[in-house]
Amino acid sequence: MCGIFGIVCRTCNRKDYENFYESMRLLYRLSQLRGQDAAGLAVMDNNHVEVLRRVIKPMDFIRIPLFELTLRRAYNNCARKNNGREACFAVGHCRLVTNGSFAVHENNQPVIADPLVAVHNGIILNAHALGAKLSENPLSENFQISAESALSISDSKLLLSAIASAYSIRGELKKAVSEVFYMIDGSASIAALDGSAAQLVLATNTGSLYILEQSDRERLVFASERAILNRFLQMQSQFIDGCKEKIVQVSPGRGYLVTAVGTESFSFKEKNNSCSYDSERPARAISNMKILDHKASADKIRRCTKCILPETYPYIVFDNDGVCNYCHSYERQKCKGEPALLQLLDKFRSSNGEPDCLVGLSGGRDSCYGLHVLKQVYGMNPIAYTYDWGLTTDKSRRNQSRICGQLGVEHILRAPDITKKRRFVRKNIHAWLRSPKLGMVPLFMAGDKDFYHYGRQLRKELGLGLTVFCSGHLQEQRDFFVGFCGVPERVTVTARTYHYRPKVKFKLARYYITQYLMNTAYINESFFDSIRSYFTTFIQKDDFLYLYEYLPWDEKQIETVLKENYDWEKDESYGVNQWRMGDGQTAFTNYIFYTVAGFSEFDTFRATQVREGQLTRAEALELSKQDNCPRWETLQYFSHLVGINLEEVLAAINTIPKLYYAEKGF
Repeated sequence: MCGIFGIVCRTCNRKDYENFYESMRLLYRLSQLRGQDAAGLAVMDNNHVEVLRRVIKPMDFIRIPLFELTLRRAYNNCARKNNGREACFAVGHCRLVTNGSFAVHENNQPVIADPLVAVHNGIILNAHALGAKLSENPLSENFQISAESALSISDSKLLLSAIASAYSIRGELKKAVSEVFYMIDGSASIAALDGSAAQLVLATNTGSLYILEQSDRERLVFASERAILNRFLQMQSQFIDGCKEKIVQVSPGRGYLVTAVGTESFSFKEKNNSCSYDSERPARAISNMKILDHKASADKIRRCTKCILPETYPYIVFDNDGVCNYCHSYERQKCKGEPALLQLLDKFRSSNGEPDCLVGLSGGRDSCYGLHVLKQVYGMNPIAYTYDWGLTTDKSRRNQSRICGQLGVEHILRAPDITKKRRFVRKNIHAWLRSPKLGMVPLFMAGDKDFYHYGRQLRKELGLGLTVFCSGHLQEQRDFFVGFCGVPERVTVTARTYHYRPKVKFKLARYYITQYLMNTAYINESFFDSIRSYFTTFIQKDDFLYLYEYLPWDEKQIETVLKENYDWEKDESYGVNQWRMGDGQTAFTNYIFYTVAGFSEFDTFRATQVREGQLTRAEALELSKQDNCPRWETLQYFSHLVGINLEEVLAAINTIPKLYYAEKGF
């Protein structure tokens, strides 16, 4: 999630201030990949803590004069006292908003709960229930958060308030942290400054925290990732004498208490996997919307008598019995099998518990289940990573946090300039509406393709040989994506979503170039980002392991395991079908396809299930009707994120000529 980091200087020499200042700036630059929505700083000298928070990008944050002034004031205060033997603590934060609006100043980090100031990385799934519970039966008189106000406060604020409350009773920060960590559910890595005792506590239940302490213990640096500290050493070796071997991971269920005289490690009991609280948030308000629904007209489309593909599907042909050519050419799916998977995993499995693979984690069913299988069934030691490009849903983030927290798996997050990415989506939607071609709809999702890029980059940075993707399965076939681009060839049946033949890739490139030339509105500031996405997806070598090429995708088994073992949360706004619940744009793109063509990716999914004998045709038809119901709440959420007027955009989509009213032709 967010990036947390900091420096402890136990000896402060004014001559070294510039190194200290540049080192903090470097940590912000290295950590900004984990979040760019806001930035914050807390500096403590002796018993005084100064906090600076701004809703700006980290690189802008470190340029404001007050940033340098805050650091200089604290460092110089320490340098003046006791011949420079006063310790200076500096803690920083790069925020990716996952809980609590950044418009509420108190939600931005560092958060404050006297006498503690802290930064937090992760998501506390039972934060609001915890706040309500503690307010009903407070640990101390100092905890004064009502159940109602707890609903509007970020999970980070509630977490720190609970620790401060326990601290006021126990009188020992280590015990307070241990007590509260046992009560929480989800993932948490924290760095908390104690202004009353000039000490810093570092603790985690996922292992997403690393420290580097100088041999003479005069300086200590910490960050959310090992790679950040590796780069720090390469670029700022004059500040701290150390080597990569000195970087220590704070193991799940452990913490460090850092004072002016030394560093002490401690452990705490981790929470059981069982959950007895209600983790549901209040439902998002839905406004009354007047939207033309074309469901009744689309229901009259002729469909294959064997599966449910409609006559508007690209290049579909029916025989005399009404059976489509896709059914005639279909071959039953065959997984490579568990023995082949085990043989491959054995090549990478570590024998000493060190990380041995990188796993993409979206927070949806398939990736969460895949992480469970790799860790619990096959004994791998994975590191999870997420590329959060601004359209990841809250529920998927909570599920990421839940499963990483319970499995004790380190979770690395990469986030771009989310504001810019959302602006790209908005501009391309408006460009598309000028000349709406269904083949160009995937352009809206081009921004998420760096997921593949980081699957390669992080694997290299972490020194791992294997990246595993647990999204995509053999039933996830979308021939219509290329069909609407004028490409009649069937795509290869594989779990690799973009595993197209070179001939198909060439035709796709030609189609996209033609559309860009015909509609110059596409040539906007997102242009080079889209080109890079095409290269990352279609050109670079696909050398990942796709779990569902080897194991059968069993929807019921996946949901049962996740519910019983992790209390995995469904997103009810997506309806019964939770496929793609982690993608904020799914409801929007499927609305376009269903409104204009009378079907969506859900129809192809159900059609494949029919061919595989998992559903009857009648069941598939009924389920597809439920799947294709417009998801107003999710559409509103999407429009809010990307900044479009939803009513105007949907009204424009509704006026696009329907394929089921026109002659066939694509």
